[in-house]
Amino acid sequence: MKTVFLTVGTTCFDDLIVTVTSNECVQALIDRGYTDMVLQVGRGSVVPDPEICPGLRLQVFRFKDSIAEDMRHADLVISHAGAGSCLEALGANKALIVVVNDKLMDNHQLELAKQLQADSHLIYCTCSTLPQTLKDMDLASLTTYMPGEPQKFGNFLDKAMGLV
Repeated sequence: MKTVFLTVGTTCFDDLIVTVTSNECVQALIDRGYTDMVLQVGRGSVVPDPEICPGLRLQVFRFKDSIAEDMRHADLVISHAGAGSCLEALGANKALIVVVNDKLMDNHQLELAKQLQADSHLIYCTCSTLPQTLKDMDLASLTTYMPGEPQKFGNFLDKAMGLV
């Protein structure tokens, strides 16, 4: 059993939900051996029927207190480009595809996605390129994300200010 988990966080990203449940994306996932898909649809108006993805067992929910367990059980995470969602998936050491919402104006999320892809931590795309990304993705090329150590910076500041 291989599972893909998709999260849009607290946002509304109906285009992503529609795209990932399209025949082309579903077939690409099945071709890669995925059997289950869990969708967290947030505040969106699109709530797919479990029967919409023939060949995949589909679970859909809006919100949970925590999505950590869904991420932990996932073999692949597909996420909107929110920093919190990206860092949660990377912190869980999950293969991650980030889908940038190119309809947002002044999209700062694109900068984060580009940098994390340049560092080989994730693959980013848009809704229009997601089907091809799923077909072409090389998850073995991704490297583990090593989170920063903010305590070191705090210790440095304490020393610089003569507090220790």
